[in-house]
Amino acid sequence: MGTTDSVAGVVAPAARTGLKGLLRRTWPLHVMLLPAVVLQFIFGYLPLSGLVIAFKDYKPYDGIWHSKWVGLDHFRFMFEYPDSKQVIMNTALIAGLKIVCNIIVPFVFALLLNEVRRNSVKRTVQTLVYLPYFISWVFLGGILNDMLSTDGIVNSVLHSWFGLSPILFLGSGNWFRFIVVLSDVWQQFGFGTIVYLAALAGVNPSLYEAAEVDGANRWRQTLSVTIPSLTPIIIVVGTLAVGNILNAGFDQIFNLYNPLVYDKGDIIDTFVYRTGILNGQYSFGTAVGIFKSAVGFVLIVIGYRAAYRLADYKIF
Repeated sequence: MGTTDSVAGVVAPAARTGLKGLLRRTWPLHVMLLPAVVLQFIFGYLPLSGLVIAFKDYKPYDGIWHSKWVGLDHFRFMFEYPDSKQVIMNTALIAGLKIVCNIIVPFVFALLLNEVRRNSVKRTVQTLVYLPYFISWVFLGGILNDMLSTDGIVNSVLHSWFGLSPILFLGSGNWFRFIVVLSDVWQQFGFGTIVYLAALAGVNPSLYEAAEVDGANRWRQTLSVTIPSLTPIIIVVGTLAVGNILNAGFDQIFNLYNPLVYDKGDIIDTFVYRTGILNGQYSFGTAVGIFKSAVGFVLIVIGYRAAYRLADYKIF
């Protein structure tokens, strides 16, 4: 017992000294982070107190704390409101299609780009497909609206080459969903390609050498070595993306949609914007936003747990 007590007595001060020494060495880094932490607290956490208006009949002239308490009335109305169900379905469908396409397209493109032997060509193509990721949807939305209008370049080409009548791409619900998913994939797949190329760089070259010795061609090596080696990262990307099933992309939809496609293009974020801000139904819009956040939080937890079980992925 004496030995144990003496060891514990030595370890504890050593641990305290180590922590003090660490803080003494790293305090400039903590000071550097302090402004960001303060700003995050002011603009990220303090406003959360305003979520209480989802449980009140909020009137701006009464203020948050003096408005009438209505409990869960706005949440009940949300599920009874006919447009809410359609909006949730639209969000899940559009987000689901984006998630699937943003897994498949970058994966296939990374496999094709990995077969390019000239590094200069590979780097050039990789840079070009990555550039759209940095372009704002405000800018892209204006370009797409001009290109896909009835007198835009796309309809002009279809009419002059194939004799087709002008198509209202952004005025038809089904076409709108297709354009939304396609344009999102075009903007995002360059980033996903980099993720898969990084995973490909970590594949053991000896596996390809062994497959080549066994007589496997490039196609067989892809099926037997490359794809199995990338399966864990595919599982991680797919399971973590489940948490975004209710994030269909407010910036993109807001800059592309119009009243003609509300039935098939309206998502939760744009619905909250219209009802909460434009129509002044602040409490109802907040209730819908809380519902989305709660579902997203649950799906994120499920996604991380699934990633841990299927691919041994850990946050820390």
